[in-house]
This record gives sequence, structure tokens and C-alpha cells, in this order.
Amino acid sequence: MAQPNFLVSTVRNFKTLFKADAFSGILLIAVAIVAMVVANSGAAAAYFGLFESSLFGWEFWEQVPGNTDKLMYLDTIKGWVNDVLMVVFFFVVGLEVKREIIAGNLSDPKARNLPIIAAIAGMVAPMGVYYLVSGGEPQYIAGLAIPAATDIAFAMGVVGLLGTRVPSALRLFLLTVAIVDDIGAVTIIAVFYSDPKFMWLLGSLGVLLAMYVLGRAGVSSKLPFIVLTVTLWYLVLNSGVHATIAGVLAAFMIPFRCKNGSTMLEDMEHALVPWNSYVVVPIFGFANAGVSLAGLGLSALTDTLPLAIAAGLVIGKQVGIFAAVWAAVKLKVVEKPANSSWPEIWGVSVLCGIGFTMSLFIGELAFPGAAEEMRFLRDEAKIGILTGSLISAILGYTILRMTTSHPDEKDDPNDPVV
Repeated sequence: MAQPNFLVSTVRNFKTLFKADAFSGILLIAVAIVAMVVANSGAAAAYFGLFESSLFGWEFWEQVPGNTDKLMYLDTIKGWVNDVLMVVFFFVVGLEVKREIIAGNLSDPKARNLPIIAAIAGMVAPMGVYYLVSGGEPQYIAGLAIPAATDIAFAMGVVGLLGTRVPSALRLFLLTVAIVDDIGAVTIIAVFYSDPKFMWLLGSLGVLLAMYVLGRAGVSSKLPFIVLTVTLWYLVLNSGVHATIAGVLAAFMIPFRCKNGSTMLEDMEHALVPWNSYVVVPIFGFANAGVSLAGLGLSALTDTLPLAIAAGLVIGKQVGIFAAVWAAVKLKVVEKPANSSWPEIWGVSVLCGIGFTMSLFIGELAFPGAAEEMRFLRDEAKIGILTGSLISAILGYTILRMTTSHPDEKDDPNDPVV
């Protein structure tokens, strides 16, 4: 007896998803769920104790006197995850952005106009919603940028579950919006969550100049670039600018193509993407997604901070992106993504409200330190991020599942947005 069509389709989509980059998004969803379960189980003490424990018992440098609430040193495993391991994540983001600008979706002005317009609106609108819901209260202002980000892996993982039901042009649109979103998020971190120190920054600029000179000279060996990247990380870590910015800056200095014809940037990207997707991001997600709900109850969902973040992700993202796309198309500034309907564009706009990785990261920067108040705000921010991302994922999937059907589109194993 033949299998039911829906079962055949589900198995086929899962096999396609497992082979595709989008599977990393499903892994991230699973990791987030496990972190939440563990954080609210009998193993909670071990979970939180693990990431607050010292790594090898070694402090990177002593805490700055008079600044006891600010984590200025790497003395915990969580610190190493957020300030060291995540540099790899941002390095891969930087490589991807540079490749897209030089030879990808952002290289053609006509192709990049729509996602750039959508991404800008999709960052401004959530911040506006957050501000309105939070009432502009001073203790919440630092979290203004939390709902502005989109998680590429998570969003593409949801799209991957739909197989070819989502048209390729719309999948490409989502990916490009998320990439531009990353650029905006990195800029926000560099500008608003940094306390720069001139001499260290000067040293960082010197390293960047050295990398630029090596690239212009056509040096094809990766080793000098790797050594200089590590040096840049150390200098930026001391500069007061968040250390992860070093990853993006170093990536921009990696030559796209060397004089001997080798493609250093693409080689590095291909080598690091699996590690980034299946090691770095899941570890970060597991370390940061867990929040204890003990004593909070369902009322925590309606507290000002989680409500403002969730509203920014669920309402702000979809309204900002969909309105921007609609206006740009109606004003004939750009063309609508090929083979896409307005309900489909709405569904993808909703998916952009999945802010998981970058939102969690910005949340850690927005409310830093070991003070009880900061810990409480970080936990509330996580609740808002997880709630908003989950609602956006379910709602976006449902809309696209009900409105899309493109049997004429074929899976392309080489398509990065499948």
C-alpha cells in the first residue's frame, strides 16, 4: 500500500532539511528547548553552576576596581562562550556579508534595495514598539535593540520544514534581510554597547591595516591572517569595544581572491560554517537560553520587559517589514519578489520576528553584571525573546503552510537558502 501523500511529503522535506544548511535552525530550536527544560529541572543547580564556574581556575585579568558590576574579565565558562567562542560566529557572519557584497545578493543594487529597505524598517519598528510598551522607562532603555535582530538559522530552519512550498525568491529575500539585519545588529553593538579606550583601539587599527596590506600584497597563506585575527581579538577585548566586533572586522580584511587564484574568503567560510552551525551557535544557545521560571509563574510573561521584547519581535518586525515592502512596491521603487503573493510575504515578515541568537546576545550586553537586579532583567529579557521568537515561528509557519504551494519549484542542493 502506498504511503499517504502527507507522510511522503514530510519524510522528503525532513531528508532535504537534514542535508541543507537550514537543519542548523532545527538544532538550535532543540537546544533552546533542552536548555529551558534543564534550567527548570532537578539539574538546574548543576546547569547554572557549570556556566558560572571558572575555566581552568584562571582569570584573564583582574576585575577593574570600582567597576564591580561590569564583567571586564574572562573568569567563567559563560564568559568564554560569549566573548571568545562567539567571535567565531561573528567572523563567519563577516565573511558571509563580505561575500554577499562582492559577489552575492548584495552586489546588485536592484536586488539588494528591497531587503535593505525591509531590514531597516524591520529594525526601527520593533524598537519603536518596545519603547511604547516599556513606556520609555530608564531601566529598560538599554534593551531597546533586543527585538531588532533576526536569527538566520532559526528562521531558515522553519522555512526548511516547508520544503519548496516557499518560493525561492522569497527564501532569498528572507536570507538577505537577515544578513542586512546582522550588519545592523553588529553596528548597534559597536556603537551603543561599547566603552572605547583610545590606545587599544589604535593598536586594533594597526592590526587591521596590517591585514589590509597583506591582502593587497596578494599573500595567499592563511596563517598570517589567523595570527593577526587572534591579535585583533585581544586588542579589541581590552579596548572596551565588545570583543565579538573583532570577528567581523577581521573577516572584512580577508581577501576574497588571492593573486594565485585561491579563494581564501570562501575557503575559510566553507571550513568554519559547519563548526559555527553545529558547535558554536548550539553551545551559545544552550548556555544562554536557559532561564529558571521558579517563582515567576505565567505573570512573568506580562511583566513590562518581556512583554515589550515579545511585542517588538511579534508585532514590530512583521509590521515594519511588510509595510516597507508594500510601500516600496506600490511606489514602484522595487519589484515584488518573483512568484510570491502578499500573504506569503506577510508570512516571511512574521518569521523575521525570530530573534533568538542575536537577541539573546544583545540582551546579555544590555543588562550586564552580577547584581541581582541585572540578573533579573536578563532572565526577563530571555523570557521575552523566547516567547516572541516562538510565537513568530509558529505563526509564520502556519501562515506560509496555509498560503503557499509551489510544486513547480525544485529543490536545489546547492541553494544556500533551501
